[in-house]
Amino acid sequence: MDPTEFQAPAFGNATRRPGDPHGFWFFHPAPIPRELPLDAATILALSEADAALGHLEGLGHLITDPQLLVGPYVSREALASSRIEGTRASLAEVLQAGAGDGEESRTEDVAEVERYIAATYRGLDLIRTLPITQRLVLDVHHVLLSGLRGQDRLPGQLRRGPVWVGSPTDSPDTAVYVPPIPELLGDLLQDWERFVNEPGRMPVLVRCALMHYQFETIHPFLDGNGRIGRLLIGLLLHQEGRLTHPLLYLSGYLESRRREYYERLQAVRERGEIQQWVQFFLTAVRRQATDGVDRATALVRLRERYLAEAARARSRIGELIKLLFANPFVTVKRVEADLTLTNQGARNLIRDAEARGWLQVFDVVGRGGRTYWVARDVFDVIEAPPACRAAGRDG
Repeated sequence: MDPTEFQAPAFGNATRRPGDPHGFWFFHPAPIPRELPLDAATILALSEADAALGHLEGLGHLITDPQLLVGPYVSREALASSRIEGTRASLAEVLQAGAGDGEESRTEDVAEVERYIAATYRGLDLIRTLPITQRLVLDVHHVLLSGLRGQDRLPGQLRRGPVWVGSPTDSPDTAVYVPPIPELLGDLLQDWERFVNEPGRMPVLVRCALMHYQFETIHPFLDGNGRIGRLLIGLLLHQEGRLTHPLLYLSGYLESRRREYYERLQAVRERGEIQQWVQFFLTAVRRQATDGVDRATALVRLRERYLAEAARARSRIGELIKLLFANPFVTVKRVEADLTLTNQGARNLIRDAEARGWLQVFDVVGRGGRTYWVARDVFDVIEAPPACRAAGRDG
């Protein structure tokens, strides 16, 4: 790490381990600022993001059963956040694996996304009774990394050695960024924890931006720092009452602009460009909140059409609708178990849905020839790229 690049003492400084003039350089973050005057561009971005988030939260209250949207939205967030870290999986693979009860469609990458989903739900469960503290973060991190290729990366534990980022020769000397050494993590995380939980006049979305920046800068774990840091954004919005249901998949925007995302974080450390980072973060909130509203509106309209059609039927086809919107991939076993049907009854219901155009065969896998059906109309809404309206003035 080149110490001359870090010229923003308000946010930290490049230093060496005390008493070791020949040791590697690392970044020692300053405490998070408790006040941040916003420039005109940041105020405008905050206003737009706040309005978009309010619209998304309002929609969550208006929808009769917003839980029907939670599964697909959490899956999109988990997939995008994992992809930022190099995981390769498709949304279809993740949802298909979630619809089955075997391992034939579950790759290691898919399993990694599923751990992120499990960690999200664990965080949402903990936040009901706990503030965002180190205890909560370690618990969620343990869920994220347990049982995977990250098992040897100390799940649920702070790192005990140095790490570095962006080194072509795997050396701190050539790294773009070297986070603080382990001896500093305790004090840094205490300051971070106080910032997250203490009352203040800083707008919640700005606090989210600073919380995420500082967490990524501290880099407390051997692995999973980015995924945990992004997961915490939704938890803070939930803790502050700004988002009752996890309908904001912020990582979709960050994944599409991965390079800029990393550069914006680094620019704060090096040059103190905090306004530009906050503006980037707020743009991500606005874009993804707007897209979340558009997608939810399309899903609700589709569900109402299905419900109207089912109301005229004599079968139990209406009971299948909830399953299709929670996860558009189904198997006979899933329908049989979730609707308490016989095997033949589940097959009859799937055939009925096929005849109506709700379902079509997606894949046949495994030795036994397990068939997966997909509700294509539902899946297309979930998977579709953001609508043009969501792009707004920044394209």
